[in-house]
Amino acid sequence: MSPAPEQVPLLPEKSQATKTASVFGAVFNVSTSIIGAGIMSIPFTLKVLGIIPAVVLIVLVAFMTDLSVELLLRFTHSGQSMTYAGVMKESFGPIGSVATQVCVMITNLGGLIMYLIIIGDVFSGNKGGEEVHLGVLQQWFGIQWWNSREFSILFTVVFLLLPLVLFQRVDSLRFSSFVSVVLAVVFVAISSVLAIMAIVQGTTKSTRLVPELDDQTSFFELFTAVPVLVTAFTFHFNVHPIRFELRNSKDMMLAVRVALLLCAIIYVAIGIFGYLLFGDSLMSDILTNFDRTSGSSIGALLNDTVRLSYAFHLMLVYPLLNFSLRFNINELLFPNKPPLASDTTRFLAITMALLAFTYLAAIAFPNIWSIFQFMGSTSTACLAFIFPGAIALRDVNGISTKKDKVVAAVMVTLAAVSSIIAIAININTTFENK
Repeated sequence: MSPAPEQVPLLPEKSQATKTASVFGAVFNVSTSIIGAGIMSIPFTLKVLGIIPAVVLIVLVAFMTDLSVELLLRFTHSGQSMTYAGVMKESFGPIGSVATQVCVMITNLGGLIMYLIIIGDVFSGNKGGEEVHLGVLQQWFGIQWWNSREFSILFTVVFLLLPLVLFQRVDSLRFSSFVSVVLAVVFVAISSVLAIMAIVQGTTKSTRLVPELDDQTSFFELFTAVPVLVTAFTFHFNVHPIRFELRNSKDMMLAVRVALLLCAIIYVAIGIFGYLLFGDSLMSDILTNFDRTSGSSIGALLNDTVRLSYAFHLMLVYPLLNFSLRFNINELLFPNKPPLASDTTRFLAITMALLAFTYLAAIAFPNIWSIFQFMGSTSTACLAFIFPGAIALRDVNGISTKKDKVVAAVMVTLAAVSSIIAIAININTTFENK
């Protein structure tokens, strides 16, 4: 296996020649990269940690993300490479490049699985303990064999996602991307309105400002929420493609900071509003709570709208994430083969394999919290903090200051320790439940 070429365009060649993107456009692209399925589990994080620790952790992770991106861009400017994998190759050789590609693939694959899980939650509901939340199709038509979770996700994969992932050029998806952003805005707007109405009417649920530690919940179990927030702020694999299109590449850090501030505010707002709306009945995927028995006073139509808007948003984002994942898999497994677009058989084989795998995984793991924890403890922790910190500590370009190395060491240590504790707690919980 060999790493991908050090300069790989995310967009077609005609976009390569002209760098026309503005800072505003970069802010929009970075924000879109950050806010994906992550927003669905932010309210549940507040339920696990309590409002105050969760808000502090959101701010801390956003701040650490800013530091890690700044280190990554500084070493990009000082070196010859223009990609994340290339910067890692400069510091750690081919192993570093391959490690980056593998982490990107795990992160993107996990994202695709989460998208299907959320889509299944919307159409066919989910069960949290003894509480059952019905999906939209089950509410409309009753519980039928054809609107079961397995069948609804399969229908989505075959009839809605398959036609979109068969496009071989990413610019063919520009219209669907625009629609997906509009649908995400609809979700955020309606969710905020529902929460504000509940506050005015005095129907909000009881919440906790700090975590409740008892015989069932230990202090270390709170670390399982950390990987979820790490995943929610990880967009590092898109830093270089977005920077490459800027008129002035030095504006990238400004765009990142504005986007991080915007996303942190959105996460805090959605987290608090969602927690106030549903309290301890919150599911790991908040969309599951928007059913007719959720206690909302706005009515079934608005509840269904908020769920369907985000489900269709994820359907339209799925092919974009699939596009970059398919490209990375091809470069890693078939480095000496002709371009993927010129080999229909290989293109279809990778595409169908990804669809089949993500479908089976979404059925096997019907909870996005477990996927978030796995990714946040492994691939996204590496991409967001461990790899940028390691690059600064390695310092092949001789530009790291003493402060940089202290920051990098703290960043790597915190990420590694949090990940190890989260993994250990999850393994222990798994064995205890058997």
